[in-house]
Amino acid sequence: QVQLVESGGGLVQAGASLRLSCGASGRTFSSYAIGWFRQAPGKEREFVATISLSGGVTNYADAVKGRFTITRDNAKNTVYLRMNSLKPEDTAVYYCAAKATYRDFTAIASYDYWGQGTQVTVSS
Repeated sequence: QVQLVESGGGLVQAGASLRLSCGASGRTFSSYAIGWFRQAPGKEREFVATISLSGGVTNYADAVKGRFTITRDNAKNTVYLRMNSLKPEDTAVYYCAAKATYRDFTAIASYDYWGQGTQVTVSS
């Protein structure tokens, strides 16, 4: 079992940067692919980015491609989401999630474990 805790959210102005962290418990962290999702008020949760078990493969939603970067440090049991050039439409609660395989990585239902989320608010 994996427990995930997100941190690093906050209130920033448009154009600023933030780095979110997803810390995990358990010695099998490197056995899981990690995804970041977000949910804005009144909207469905959506895929943002994902990284493979080793960190060698990443994928991004079109809306964040070129602005966000996902990385992982398996020695620290942590995945990061660097967010640059933030826009007001990036405002949402950001969640990290873990799954045992790197298939169907945009599918919310395919993830086994979720964190509690961290709020990101971007003002115009």
